[in-house]
Amino acid sequence: MESIPNHLAIILDGNRRFAKKNNLDSLKGHDQGYTNIKNVLDWCKEVDIKELTLYTFSTENFNRPKKEVNYLMKLFVKAFSEFKTDKRIKDIRINIIGRIHLFPQKLQKIMYDLMEMTKSHTKFILNFAMGYGGRSEIIDATKKIAQQIKENKLDIENIDEETFKKNLYLNSEPDLIIRTSESRLSGFLTFQSVYSEIIFLPNKLWPEFSKTDFLSCLQEFSRRKRRFGA
Repeated sequence: MESIPNHLAIILDGNRRFAKKNNLDSLKGHDQGYTNIKNVLDWCKEVDIKELTLYTFSTENFNRPKKEVNYLMKLFVKAFSEFKTDKRIKDIRINIIGRIHLFPQKLQKIMYDLMEMTKSHTKFILNFAMGYGGRSEIIDATKKIAQQIKENKLDIENIDEETFKKNLYLNSEPDLIIRTSESRLSGFLTFQSVYSEIIFLPNKLWPEFSKTDFLSCLQEFSRRKRRFGA
């Protein structure tokens, strides 16, 4: 491959459909999805991708049945707790982007602890979009800027694209976005994705996403000519 994305983003979709397809309890599909996150992390490091952003839980996902939301909260506690002792994070900086305050206090603490203990790591960046929505991110960035103006820390005439970027949850822009199961972005990185290459895999459920699929997407990315509007 002539080029590898520096920053890869993935919309993880299809866990429940995977469970139904395989005659499993619908909630067990999320466990399979979690296992595949660890696989993709390893694959990214193998090909020297520097940053990975995963759309893990949207603001709309809070509206799912209470039983499913509670199950996911417990799975997140388990997953992030395991990351705290995982040898792989010795060189990974982990960021949680989104409205963290919407999550249970126990989970919030684990999230903040994980970010604190990895903040000095520089080799690889792993972002989890949690309680995330692209419109919510833009609204929250606007509020931050308004507050800075109110406190006379920012002149309204100095607001430009770079100022806005600095107030987003995520300042980095993905080179490639992959979405399994569907063919839409669903509010993912609305501001940051304007020049991202996008690959939709509507016939592939997230737990089915394999290393062959991963490499195929990277090969497709390498074949594309990025013009950035030129």
